[in-house]
Amino acid sequence: MRRCCVCLGWHDARRHRDDMTVETMLTWIAIGLIAGWLASAVVGGGMGVLGDIVVGVVGAFLGGFIFRGLHIGTPFHGLASTIFVAFVGAIVLLVLLRLIRRGSPRRL
Repeated sequence: MRRCCVCLGWHDARRHRDDMTVETMLTWIAIGLIAGWLASAVVGGGMGVLGDIVVGVVGAFLGGFIFRGLHIGTPFHGLASTIFVAFVGAIVLLVLLRLIRRGSPRRL
């Protein structure tokens, strides 16, 4: 079994075609918004609704790479685990963005 990118569930991913439905897109947006908002609340420096969605969705991919690379499982199942992984990835992303911004020269 592996994670299905279409419905975000754990099952044989070959069961679905690679169709991006409106429901799937709205699910990704909702997960991104929740994870991005939570990460912004923890790390600080909210980026607005659109920014939180982008941070959450990118964080979901980053969190997936982190959890898969370290062979770590989540303590939850279903949608809660997806939000948790996206939340962790979004925190890592925001911390990295903050470090990059801090290191860049400032213009006067």
